[in-house]
Amino acid sequence: MYEPPHFRSDDLEAQAALIRACPLGLLVSTGAGGLMANPVPFLLDREAGESGTLRAHLARANPHWRDLDGLAECLVVFQGPDRYVTPSWYATKRETGKVVPTWNYATVQARGRPRVIEDEAWLRRQIDDLTRMREAGRDAPWSVADAPPAFTAAQIRGIVGIEIPIARLTGKWKVSQNRSEADRAGVAAGLRRDAGGDDAMADLVDRMGQRA
Repeated sequence: MYEPPHFRSDDLEAQAALIRACPLGLLVSTGAGGLMANPVPFLLDREAGESGTLRAHLARANPHWRDLDGLAECLVVFQGPDRYVTPSWYATKRETGKVVPTWNYATVQARGRPRVIEDEAWLRRQIDDLTRMREAGRDAPWSVADAPPAFTAAQIRGIVGIEIPIARLTGKWKVSQNRSEADRAGVAAGLRRDAGGDDAMADLVDRMGQRA
């Protein structure tokens, strides 16, 4: 990933927070048939390894897991907030006119050696943990235990687990840090107007701009 210094983030906690907030990662690997990519919801275990370990599962019918077995490295891309930025929001447009459109975004990439897991107990823990994470905060959270045991057992037989100890984690927050303070203020204000006052990207522009 291309990472100009002002956009690069090595903050492990910020990277972990983005993964947890946007857990649907794009799993990318190469095998006999060439490149393969699938969107997969991941869990991040920060306590397992220096940078953490990713856990997920794939449908057994999905051939991707067979390519992962024995592979030296795969890539998982997590995409955070992203928004188009019009030059009309920049103070510089009014001053010189020397501006162009761009796209702001936050993303994290994780690389590691995948391990294929078919252990039933591991898979049950995986679906329990993933369900708790996504159901938390609901008035009446659904639990895996709410489904009939025989049905759950059959579903587990239809999936395969993937565990990826993270060997390399990179983060990029391209959120107008390369613009002047006046331009950043214009971007944040414009984003909030377009989003009706509730925009995650505007918050990132404000927060990361303080570090620029």
